[in-house]
Amino acid sequence: MRLRFWIVNVGLLILGVLVGAWFLSPTSQDQVGAQDPLRGVMQARNLSLDDALAALRTYTPTGVPDEYIMFASGGHSGHVLVVGLPSMRILKVIAVFAPESWQGYAVGHRETEEILKAGGKEITWGDVHHPALSETQGDYDGQFLFVNDKANGRVAVIDLRDFKTKQIVKNPLIYSNHCSAFVTPNTEYIAEAPQYSMPYPVGTYAPLEQYKEKYRGPITFWKFDRTKGRIVPEQSFAIELPPYWHDLCDAGKRVSYGWAFCNSFNTEMAVPNILQMKMPLEATTARNEMDYLHVINWKAAEKLVQEGKYETVAGMKLIRLATAVQAGVLYLIPEPKSPHGVDVSPDGGYVVVAGKLDPHATVYSFQKIQEAIQKGLVEGKDPYGVPILKFDATKAAQVELGLGPLHTQFDDKGYAYTSLFLDSAVVKWSLGEPYFKGDKAWKVVDKVPVHYNIGHLTAVHGDTVRPRGKFLVALNKWSIDRFAPVGPLHPQNFQLIDISGEKMQRLYDLPIPIGEPHYAQIIERSLLKPFEVYPQVGFDPIKMAADPAHTVQPGKERIERKGNTVEVWMTAIRSTYTPDRIEVNQGDRVIIHLTNLERTRDATHGLAIAAYNVNLSVDPGENATVEFIADKPGVYPFYCTEFCSALHLEMAGYLLVKPRTQAMK
Repeated sequence: MRLRFWIVNVGLLILGVLVGAWFLSPTSQDQVGAQDPLRGVMQARNLSLDDALAALRTYTPTGVPDEYIMFASGGHSGHVLVVGLPSMRILKVIAVFAPESWQGYAVGHRETEEILKAGGKEITWGDVHHPALSETQGDYDGQFLFVNDKANGRVAVIDLRDFKTKQIVKNPLIYSNHCSAFVTPNTEYIAEAPQYSMPYPVGTYAPLEQYKEKYRGPITFWKFDRTKGRIVPEQSFAIELPPYWHDLCDAGKRVSYGWAFCNSFNTEMAVPNILQMKMPLEATTARNEMDYLHVINWKAAEKLVQEGKYETVAGMKLIRLATAVQAGVLYLIPEPKSPHGVDVSPDGGYVVVAGKLDPHATVYSFQKIQEAIQKGLVEGKDPYGVPILKFDATKAAQVELGLGPLHTQFDDKGYAYTSLFLDSAVVKWSLGEPYFKGDKAWKVVDKVPVHYNIGHLTAVHGDTVRPRGKFLVALNKWSIDRFAPVGPLHPQNFQLIDISGEKMQRLYDLPIPIGEPHYAQIIERSLLKPFEVYPQVGFDPIKMAADPAHTVQPGKERIERKGNTVEVWMTAIRSTYTPDRIEVNQGDRVIIHLTNLERTRDATHGLAIAAYNVNLSVDPGENATVEFIADKPGVYPFYCTEFCSALHLEMAGYLLVKPRTQAMK
């Protein structure tokens, strides 16, 4: 073994000398281009050796899938981005909270329109912040993805068998759910907490002068049924919290399983009044030197619900604040002002909090938190009677990281990685026992600049019990001079960083042009098991099962009229619709069931109907239904919107809507 070790190392040394000589040897650019094409390209484009190595580390040949998949929030686009790593290729945009015409999402498609209308009044936009993959025993399992709509208090369920949205639930108690979605370690619940407190249920009015008395910030635990792939509202519950503004939460894992941690700001309970006070909220909400970390025993809360110790408000089971305090469900711990990120270490033993106005990461020990609870180590209660555990009794360490620390991820070697918003950097630092001991613990070991003003960051399985290390992505708010100018609205910038070695290295910049991404999660691609085509012809993606009532078999296509309803059973296959002629009367209700008969991968068909806001996208084997009132007389062509064959333009037909005056003759 020793001989083999020396042979390998001597070989690497010789290779390094040869490569160095190759790059340093004086040769004209023309000669280089002729003799050494790679070196010629590097010289022509003024690329360094580090540039070339970075390109090689990310290059993924066509036909070769990426090793990892990243799910990133699409901000106020209302969608989710799917990105391959290390190539940084955008693979898909998952439509969630806004219509998306290419995928036929909520653009005439009856089922997805109903999903988008969940919660009553139709809202056609959302603000996606925090996607969360489903977990088994604290690690991603690749089955589902949950995302929030910060603006409207909604949570969506995406099935990763076909990467499509299946359900949207509207919280009856809150808007502005910044603290979501995050899952408990076995996806028992998807938790959702509000950023801005309000009177509830939704629609309740109380003046801001009654803020302390009438406003609250409940955290909701949505029960998830994995077999059905749906949130079950009637089995869900909420815990009433004081009216502080909640930023982010994380679920405990392993030793801290059964607990959740949410940071908060505006413990001042300041309210908007800039015209009279002449002070902005950013000042009035940052007067206190310490805010509060909320420590929540959700397993104990679950037991309270089972015992019936709750009230029902707008259909939601709600554990009142006094009940939560009495049962030991809720505690507070002081944390440095204006905290932003809260992240639990892989073993569940540490809770890392970083705040915009403090250069430190404050690390709490879960063991010390439990000891403080058991021994009654409190420094008093807040105005609502919630016990405040002593800061020094629960703190494990404070590590000075830099300016504007926000969010933290972890690797497989015991290191933490924190974004520094003001420094525009990612800092790497060591955790304490059992990861590192003595003078190696709680130390900054590396820092890499990013471009610019990083918010969130994500590492491969970086917030699970089993981080994989290898790559990290910085989600930067500004790009400024990174890309070609495209007007005053600049893209965001994702930067891929190699964290496999002692020193971090930036590898790739990816402009994001559809919204402001916030949080993201990266999963091993091998854990995802998506369909390549739907399992059988006539498959309904909403039910995730065959739909015999609406499936159309070849030769069984037909048009039926019942009163003022015209129902069409239509098939699509390259390059024909059957039927391709639909005649109705003005005012008729038209229902079209379209079945894609294809069994070939990527053989998607569309159905666009002029003037009726209809654009279906039907994947191989899929069945979809569109419904509309034919209120506009005339002749309307319909056609396939997905290029499917050489005769794609011939895949068309006509909808003829006879005017009422002629229909009555």
